[in-house]
Amino acid sequence: MKLLLLGANGQVGWELQRSLAPLGELICLSRASTDFCGDFLNPTGLAQKVHNIKPDVIINAAAYTAVDKAESDIASAYTVSADAPAAIVQAAHVVGACLIHFSTDYIFNGSGTKAWTETDTPAPLSVYGASKLQGEQAISVSGVRRLIFRTSWVYAARGGNFAKTMLRLAKERDTLSVINDQIGAPTGADLLADITAHGISRLMASYQLSGIYHLAAAGETTWHGYAQHVFAQARLLGVDLKCKAENVVEIPTSAYPTPIQRPLNSRLDCSKLKSIMSVYLPDWQIGVNRMLNEIL
Repeated sequence: MKLLLLGANGQVGWELQRSLAPLGELICLSRASTDFCGDFLNPTGLAQKVHNIKPDVIINAAAYTAVDKAESDIASAYTVSADAPAAIVQAAHVVGACLIHFSTDYIFNGSGTKAWTETDTPAPLSVYGASKLQGEQAISVSGVRRLIFRTSWVYAARGGNFAKTMLRLAKERDTLSVINDQIGAPTGADLLADITAHGISRLMASYQLSGIYHLAAAGETTWHGYAQHVFAQARLLGVDLKCKAENVVEIPTSAYPTPIQRPLNSRLDCSKLKSIMSVYLPDWQIGVNRMLNEIL
């Protein structure tokens, strides 16, 4: 089996290089690739490479991650999140490839307290969310065998993340103010990668599994709770911080304005994934603790 990984140097892409390796011949592309075009600002070039490589499976881990910047850089956001996936899935249809794609809870409006299911009506609040939804829709109507994984609050040991930012600030300040009314589950890129590899194996055995799946770690927390957990774990690991867990102050989203309106409810109901794919999703603290042990 030949697999084509796009966005190979991102947080999720880096972990996918590990988890996909046992499945077959793995070709990795990133924006910086010299042998092949991996630039998502060039959808035509991406499609041509799919035609040339003729993979059995395409895994799209590339993303426009600057969610605030998307509000002013609308054209680029739609090119990367909507136009490029549309071009890729059209090429996948021609060569007979399966497509694995990652999406986001930002396609929902974040209202209420109920965890979002795959059949809930999307209502994005931002350019980022709207562009990701358009990319999803292009893939869903293509008829291509596919897995679309919607996830949230993604982190990895490699690159920047919320925990690293909090730890840096906690070494400089006695107190920190962190948002307490956005709720979700921190989800490790390594978990996403492992579930993706499992999902590909299942999809290749049964094409009826095509569809959208919600994928996030179990449990829930706020950014405030996330920060407190990070500081408590850092202390257990012997890291000296000026700001202790008990000195993290709770503030509402309204006290920290950003260019986009972020969803307050990022809960994702992963029952479909667990049932159909026969997987277990560990509590979010397990992955975060593992990541902290790696970076501290």
